[in-house]
Amino acid sequence: MQTSTDRSDDLQATASNRPTNASRTPLRMSAYALAVRDAGRQAAFYERVVGLQVQERTSEGAVLGNAGVPLLRLIERPGAHPDDPKGAGLHHLAFLMPTRADLADWYAHAREAGLTLSRTGDHHVNEALYFDDPEGNGCECYADRPASHWQWDGDRKVYITTDPVDLESLKAEATGRGSSGWRAPRGLRIGHINLRVGDLDQADRFYCALVGLDHTCRRPIMTFMANGGYHHHMAANILTSAGAGRREEGQAGLDWFAFEHDDRFDAAAARQRIERAGFPVQEVDGGFEARDPWGLRVRLVRADENGR
Repeated sequence: MQTSTDRSDDLQATASNRPTNASRTPLRMSAYALAVRDAGRQAAFYERVVGLQVQERTSEGAVLGNAGVPLLRLIERPGAHPDDPKGAGLHHLAFLMPTRADLADWYAHAREAGLTLSRTGDHHVNEALYFDDPEGNGCECYADRPASHWQWDGDRKVYITTDPVDLESLKAEATGRGSSGWRAPRGLRIGHINLRVGDLDQADRFYCALVGLDHTCRRPIMTFMANGGYHHHMAANILTSAGAGRREEGQAGLDWFAFEHDDRFDAAAARQRIERAGFPVQEVDGGFEARDPWGLRVRLVRADENGR
């Protein structure tokens, strides 16, 4: 006879195995690539700490993912210059845990692994834990609060704030799967990306008016964008990069990032808008790539529905 505890465990397992609504909107975050100086060391970190699995090793580096879905490409460039925090680039990339219990289990695992958090953020719409990889690339593991908890105003702008996460409350929700042998839940995907840019208005024009995201929130140093009613699939900030120009070639750090789309999103129209605005595009596997006003490479690719 199944007990209430058994049923609760079954429901938790079902939720953990399924990507969240953030990964089922018409346009959503898909994958990203980092130029790194030591691909082996970086791959080992993302395997051990985040729980990604190496899907492919090449002479260029490695591809890591989760549940068969590629999420991160590491491109080894031993001579790359260090990323400049005053320039355009990656602020952090966010791995979205399917449930708060999954985040609690990851936090237990991270503490056991000796990971140092750089900060935490209770953003009202979610709870986030931040850290850096061995080469200084910003990372986040987070879990959304239920969409019914998000507060939208009459202009369809969502309330996002920053307070510390109640770590004691989070720890109390752990199920015990964070002990040794922990693996990423099958539903883990990339929830959003946060970029360093030179100007917030320019970021809004490119990613909303041209790419096709909806503007969802503005704070003094940050702007937020999303698709399909999510709070943000992307943010751009000027915390350290106000006035930055085009990103210098040959740096370590962000190489490209990709949005994926299904039939509900008109990628052809987005491509036409981008080209008409004077931003050249080129073909990539499954879609196309353009460079934003700071030279950051963004891809729009067709979703592989079998892998999501």
